[in-house]
Amino acid sequence: MFEFLNSAKSNLREQTQNQQIQKRKKINKQKDQKKPCPPLAIYNPSLHSLQNHIIHFIQRISIMKAIMFSSTSPALTLVISITIFSAFLFAPSSSTPRLLSTLSPPKHPFLKYHNGPLLKGNYSINLIWYGKFIRSQQSTIIDFIQSLSPNALTSSQPSVVSWWRTIDNYNPQAGPTNLELLSQVFANKYNYGRSLKTSDIVALSNIIQGPDQINLVLTAADVTVDGFCSSRCGAHVRGKYAASYIWVGNSASQCPGKCAWPFHQTPPLKAPNRDVGVDGMVINIATLLAGAVTNPSGNGYYQGSAKAPLEAVSVCAGVFGAGAYPGYLGKVLVDPKSGASYNAYGLNGRKYLLPAMWDPTTSKCSPLV
Repeated sequence: MFEFLNSAKSNLREQTQNQQIQKRKKINKQKDQKKPCPPLAIYNPSLHSLQNHIIHFIQRISIMKAIMFSSTSPALTLVISITIFSAFLFAPSSSTPRLLSTLSPPKHPFLKYHNGPLLKGNYSINLIWYGKFIRSQQSTIIDFIQSLSPNALTSSQPSVVSWWRTIDNYNPQAGPTNLELLSQVFANKYNYGRSLKTSDIVALSNIIQGPDQINLVLTAADVTVDGFCSSRCGAHVRGKYAASYIWVGNSASQCPGKCAWPFHQTPPLKAPNRDVGVDGMVINIATLLAGAVTNPSGNGYYQGSAKAPLEAVSVCAGVFGAGAYPGYLGKVLVDPKSGASYNAYGLNGRKYLLPAMWDPTTSKCSPLV
């Protein structure tokens, strides 16, 4: 009987000891989990940033060498040579990029002036083509840019230049904003690949520098860009070495229903230049040019949040003609021969479909027709 009791006591002691050992192991394990990571396992943002800078610097040297021999302007050779080094040092200005999204317009559009500078005076536009564009695509966009010039007189109305002259109603005492096409650069070797980051767009936009330059980066249909289609169709931002840079992508094979939607709705309108992607690019170029001039630094004319502002044209999203309402872009002109829809005449017999612009003199979105 005593032997049984002694054995039971011994077993109980062993059980208790085992439980205490397990408890101590559990506590030690919890303490280990709270210990900081070893130094080598800690993410070093400074080192990561330096590595990225070095990688992008090497990429930029490659693309500058390729572009140097394809520029249409001999004078650009020196500028591009210098840019090999300045592109590495370039950082975007403190202003936030203004994105061109597919948001619905507000019920009561009204742009408030936030007392910041506008782009007033004479500005040169430089086209930077990234990827492969066929000649007809290039001609459509070149003719549109040239149609914005005050010297672009066309006998047919309404015209592209009359659409642009609404810009003069923004802070009119500062004078008009005149645009002229200056030069083009062809980066058709895909030196950054076919999937671009925002930093790549910034590097491309810095190929040409000057205080009175607006650099327009255009990416081909087979090029993807961070955020393209998912949240934006393009963007503009105040540049460090130029007045502004703008980027617009060709959405033909990626998201025509978002970034070229008038030509991809039900039923779709027929594109005036027979190219859904490029005619969509014209709409987005027009939208971003107006935003870049009237809200270049994020403190000009806009409605809503400064981080996601509605600007001169984006505040009128979806309005192309009289009688527009959500889901209907309004009454526009139709070419009797081709059946294409348009509302503006350009140079060389071109026709374009342009979005309405908010007019400060009437405080309304004013379509051309």
